[in-house]
Amino acid sequence: MGAIDRNGYRFEPEFSVINQKGAIHVSKNGKFVEEIKFEFHGEFPELNKIEELVDTYCEEHNI
Repeated sequence: MGAIDRNGYRFEPEFSVINQKGAIHVSKNGKFVEEIKFEFHGEFPELNKIEELVDTYCEEHNI
């Protein structure tokens, strides 16, 4: 899974299959802004779930 770019913000997902947890690192102009944590089941998180988390974050922060 690669990074998602939206209006100058970059969302970079990472996850641990063993812990079944992940995070999306939010940055703007190369500077860390926030971490969005999430849980998942299976071998890897679904791309749709990550996109939904990014969409929700963008809506809540008027991005």
